Amino acid sequence: MSNINEPSKNSGQYHSVKGTVVETIGNLTGATTWQQSGKEEHAAGEAEYNAAQAKGYVDGTADRITGKYDAVAGAVTGDKTQQTSGNIRHDKGVAQQEINKPE
Repeated sequence: MSNINEPSKNSGQYHSVKGTVVETIGNLTGATTWQQSGKEEHAAGEAEYNAAQAKGYVDGTADRITGKYDAVAGAVTGDKTQQTSGNIRHDKGVAQQEINKPE
């Protein structure tokens, strides 16, 4: 579950696009304050998106490692439930890394 203080890909994209729109309006009207405000919001949105992407990738890495450990421990001890749970967590981590690969 996301914390309100954590970066968000959705929020980052929203602010990036909104900043671009505000900057464009400033360019069309000659309003320099709108141009600057738009540039700043766009940059902040891009930074938030990139931070959220990096966090997602790191979280995926942690899930992969923990999942692999649990799967191996389950296999060694004969605990099929732990092994299955570990494999699921590992696969979740792989998917999360894939979604959050740096571009």
